[in-house]
Amino acid sequence: MSAEATNPATPAPATPSPELSASPPLSTSLERGDPHEQGAPPSHRRKSRPRIDLRRLGRAALLGTTPRDRLPDAIGHVAEAHRAHHPDANMEPLRRAYVLAESSHRGQMRKSGEPYITHPLAVTLILAELGAETTTLTASLLHDTVEDTEVTLDQVREEFGDEVCYLVDGVTKLEKVDYGAAAEPETFRKMLVATGNDVRVMSIKLADRLHNMRTLGVMRPEKQARIAKVTRDVLIPLAERLGVQALKTELEDLVFAILHPEEYEHTRELIVDNASRASDPLAEIAEEVRTVLREAGIPAEVLIRPRHFVSVHRVSRKRGPMRGADFGRLLVLVNEDADCYGVLGELHTCLTPVVSEFKDFIAVPKFNLYQSLHTAVASGDGEIAEVLIRTHQMHKVAEAGVIALGNPYAPPSEEQSEEQPDEESEGRPGVGGRSVDGERVDPTRPGWLSRLLDWQEGAPDPDTFWSTLREDLAQDREITVFRADGGSLGLPEGASCVDAAYAQYGEDAHACIGARVNGRLATLSTVLKDGDTVQLLMGQDPASEPSREWLEHAHTPAARIAIQRWLAAHPSPVATEEPAAREAPETTETPAAARRPSAEAPAARPTDASATRPTDAPAARPATANVVVDQPGASVRLAGCCTPVPPDEVTGFAVRGGVVTVHRVECAGVARMKSSGRAEVEVRWGDTTECRVTLVAESFGRPHLLADLTEAIALEGVAIVSATVEPPSQQRVRHTYTLQLPDAARLPGLMRAMRNVPGVYDVSRAQHAAAATQ
Repeated sequence: MSAEATNPATPAPATPSPELSASPPLSTSLERGDPHEQGAPPSHRRKSRPRIDLRRLGRAALLGTTPRDRLPDAIGHVAEAHRAHHPDANMEPLRRAYVLAESSHRGQMRKSGEPYITHPLAVTLILAELGAETTTLTASLLHDTVEDTEVTLDQVREEFGDEVCYLVDGVTKLEKVDYGAAAEPETFRKMLVATGNDVRVMSIKLADRLHNMRTLGVMRPEKQARIAKVTRDVLIPLAERLGVQALKTELEDLVFAILHPEEYEHTRELIVDNASRASDPLAEIAEEVRTVLREAGIPAEVLIRPRHFVSVHRVSRKRGPMRGADFGRLLVLVNEDADCYGVLGELHTCLTPVVSEFKDFIAVPKFNLYQSLHTAVASGDGEIAEVLIRTHQMHKVAEAGVIALGNPYAPPSEEQSEEQPDEESEGRPGVGGRSVDGERVDPTRPGWLSRLLDWQEGAPDPDTFWSTLREDLAQDREITVFRADGGSLGLPEGASCVDAAYAQYGEDAHACIGARVNGRLATLSTVLKDGDTVQLLMGQDPASEPSREWLEHAHTPAARIAIQRWLAAHPSPVATEEPAAREAPETTETPAAARRPSAEAPAARPTDASATRPTDAPAARPATANVVVDQPGASVRLAGCCTPVPPDEVTGFAVRGGVVTVHRVECAGVARMKSSGRAEVEVRWGDTTECRVTLVAESFGRPHLLADLTEAIALEGVAIVSATVEPPSQQRVRHTYTLQLPDAARLPGLMRAMRNVPGVYDVSRAQHAAAATQ
């Protein structure tokens, strides 16, 4: 029951409590700059409004009667904040919601002795300051009525509609009487499922937790610590993923003060000491930046954003002793996207840039909607100032995340549908919450939330869900990889091809046998990087199954849970064998089949496929080919390291015994021969085109693969001189063939035929290590 929270008697919070502050709310109060900054449009200049002091209002003002034709005095401040973002909003739902909330909570008190209605009022004010639309604010006023009073969901639905009812139900806790110790994890599971259908549920929960964290002081220390840990492990990562930085940073500081009081106090002293300095190097750099932009004719606001407590703590641990410019960053706000790059160019031209600090989150936004240019510039005395460059709309979204998008489920008006997307509407969802930019920027179902909702269904019990949820949310960095079909996958940093397979195919990924990453064959254990292109290779064998070793490479809960569930359902010995052990019979049974004669072509002559000759050893020496050499009496030998064939460009070298070895000009052995002083001999191909070549086939193990490969070679009329198959590794098999071709022109067709064998994903010419004395 959230009524347990009360006003603090604890050390000063990391950021000023809005009940006690007369400055603009949340992170807006952290910005300092010239309020009449050149070029700033009036619509973006916000006057400093005194914040409501909920404690000073007193019980009489809150509980007094109010005429039905005007807003109650207690929510006048909410209405003012709401109109600042939505001038034409209808306030009637807010008036009716307040009347219901106040009457239903009447008589309930917080532990501090305040009327309980102060809590939903404060939560609603937080959301109003961030720009939430009317439906969210209405539900926020009512968010505890169903949980703590006699009001029912049916009553809320009847008076305020289905949307408000859904939001209130989404944040209503499950009773411990019914769920016992599982009440908290099951409540979060319920809330996350509701968030999957409407992200505004989590917006209300985050504001609710922020006010409770601000007023946590009179609780027992152990309960403060428990609530702070849940906030740190679950709510703060959710705020980060929804892009609500204004809530996230204050929650971080409040948790920091409770869980790490000594470090918090030390950080507070650092900030106080810096504030007492006579000069502010960051202000000096800010003025220099203003001058540069003014002379360039770029309208911009330049503000100073002091770092919050946790940020100062992290910087001090990373960089050591703090300098003046380390305590904040410069924020440059402009009107258009193009102006952002104009500012960047001017700063890098007129000031000294720190190139390693540059990041472009405008061209490539973060997964939580964040857009901005990051750079850093150095002053003459060595101070380095970090600079954030963004438009006013980007700044709004950076601070409020999905809350800044208003109601993402409302259909566009006729005027909006006829207009071309502009800066504010571009990337926002349309009818049904679908985004024109895809899953990455769809606030109704961001990629991470879809993955979370998918795996939570497979969590076998509340404890597994709770521990996995915390582990999943701890992965606070996300990468984007691109599918071969042009789509994209959002994955946590450190994800492997196994994770990509289950993210794309769900449980069908059990049949995945490998992948290509950026066009190159890769094992499923390969760790992916942001921007990689991934083609997942699916086996056609219905007996395909996941390997237990996949668990070692699975980074996402969806992959781990799916693999564990399959292994639990198939406890046979086959399911627990290593892939190499499973594949061994497949490769040892095929040589006999591979030796079967072909009626359509000359018989192939493979050696035992279990031979273990290293693939980097030279192949058997081919016979003398029809090569013309400008050296009387010399015999010719084709080099086994690169096995040249017509019409390869070739060169020769004289070796012992009057022999000339012939290499492809791009062979690594050519450089070694030249460096060792070998005399280069001019050679060229003669008229006869019969040749010998070594090919390497990369594949994934399956029954009868070797037989199918040798049959494909035989059907091309090519004789196999020797063949080796390496032991399987992570389901990957490497075949090396030395082949005698009756005509060099058949080589491209032969390689195509080998690539067409199911399970074979690459065929290339061999490149063996060449001996210098060859």
